[in-house]
Amino acid sequence: MALMSLSWCIGAALALFCGSSWPQAHSALAPENEVPLRPTTWLPEGKITSVTLPKGRTRRLYFTLKKKAPAMSVTVSPCDLPIEWSLAARTLKDKPLKSLQWSTKKSMPEVWWRGPGTEEKMHSFTGNSVETYRGPSYPHASIYIVRLRSKQQNTRATVYLHEGPGPSGAFPLLPGDPRVHTLGVGMTSVTLSWAPSASITSLPHTQKGYEYCVLVNSQQNYPSLCAARQSMSKEKDQKQEKKERRRRVTAWPILKEWWWQQWDSYPEPKSPPSAITDEYADLQCACQGMESVCTVSELLPETQYYFDVFVIDRMNGTSMAYKGAFARTHEEARAAITTLREGELRWVTFNDRSSNSEQFFTFRPRGLQQSGLLTLQSCGSGEKVKVTVSSKGQVLTSQAVGGDLAHIWLQGSPSYLIHLEREGSSHISPATDPALPGGLTASVKMQTSSAYHRRGVPSLPSTLQIKSFNRLRGCNSVTLAWMGTEERSLYCVYHRKLGIGETEALTAPCLGPESRSDTERVLCKYFQELNPRRAVTTAVIGGLEPGMAYVFDVYLMRRWGIPIKYASKMVKTRKDC
Repeated sequence: MALMSLSWCIGAALALFCGSSWPQAHSALAPENEVPLRPTTWLPEGKITSVTLPKGRTRRLYFTLKKKAPAMSVTVSPCDLPIEWSLAARTLKDKPLKSLQWSTKKSMPEVWWRGPGTEEKMHSFTGNSVETYRGPSYPHASIYIVRLRSKQQNTRATVYLHEGPGPSGAFPLLPGDPRVHTLGVGMTSVTLSWAPSASITSLPHTQKGYEYCVLVNSQQNYPSLCAARQSMSKEKDQKQEKKERRRRVTAWPILKEWWWQQWDSYPEPKSPPSAITDEYADLQCACQGMESVCTVSELLPETQYYFDVFVIDRMNGTSMAYKGAFARTHEEARAAITTLREGELRWVTFNDRSSNSEQFFTFRPRGLQQSGLLTLQSCGSGEKVKVTVSSKGQVLTSQAVGGDLAHIWLQGSPSYLIHLEREGSSHISPATDPALPGGLTASVKMQTSSAYHRRGVPSLPSTLQIKSFNRLRGCNSVTLAWMGTEERSLYCVYHRKLGIGETEALTAPCLGPESRSDTERVLCKYFQELNPRRAVTTAVIGGLEPGMAYVFDVYLMRRWGIPIKYASKMVKTRKDC
């Protein structure tokens, strides 16, 4: 037991002796406030150095200059996010001791950093644009330090060091006015112009080391080509991710996977060789070359676009960005839309002789049921008009309207857009067509009305022919008969006397009772028959002259829609009775 106590005391004494001597030797080399540095990076001269910037961490680049270098320039190009960077010169008071033994292996910048000295900030900048510091070198500077930091997200930047006065020549030159101007804006195209770069204008015509690239997008202007490529890459990844989701949710994943493999196995068509190097082959330039004017076409109307112009150095793999512009394309030319009033009878005429004449109307039915009736009739011989009814951008019905009366039932929408478009061509001149006033090539008769208590299109007579009875024909009177409907309606009879030697001239089917004189109206009567087969009504027309020919017309007058005209009927009274 005494032997174990003695060995423990000897071990404790040796520990105290060694512990007291080692910190004294180490304290001379490693002070208590020493901050361990991250691995240092030298910044080479004349080479583009890419730096990854983690969020919130400061990256340092160190460099020294040659003794005879009178000036220098440092160019920092952020990719897509704003960064903070600064340039400082550190001067050491004493050179580091070569005989000093370090506890760990240290790099030369770290030795200088830990030595006594002063540091002077030469330049600082915050932003996402390319910034270059140019200035004289510090004769007493021992080492230069470039610090870079990103506060928002992980990003990238490039740093370029040039020794000596003047431009480095590694980056294209921008003009004094680097703005992109819009010369003209159309519905589907925009014309741009910009001041040419001195890097391009100073080149001989035989050399083509620089080119412009115009990029177009509908989101924002990009401060650099790297930012534009980063955005395009994200967009491509999102599309690929959506594509993968659709493939995963398919009902036959194995079959669809096989299909995509078969599709991908076909070689893609090779694009023609681009003037830009392979590094920029993925860019979809709207304009590319050495011209400082560009017309971007195939744009969407009434859409805002952003335009960026980059001048690219193919030899060094660098680029500079002009100050981008944006423009909004013009909206499509829209035809005037006419509002139809309740129960209004309207003649729609097409004065233009081209086959694509069109007109637009809007109708808002009354009542909570939001239902109405649209009645149309083409008044041109051989003419057909296409009518399309839509609501809230959706087509409800579309049909061709000829000489026969057409009914379109409207229901379920607060308003309707009616589009009339002429189709076909007439082979009869307007001068010989009784349905058309002079000078018109096509005409449509149209009426819209709200239907408060109706549930559908009104019934029509089974035939629109008028019958006359020869046995009941006298010298001063004739008897006519025509078919009616099961609805109570008003029927009006008009007649017109033909002159001696005048041939049969039938009344145009489009002309209604509003075009007839009151002296031509013979009678008006109401009629209703619930059985359609027995819906026949007759009328005796008196007061006629013996031996004269008359043209009789019957009009079915309704509360809704255009009056329906029966086919004209010519009857001649007896000469001798």
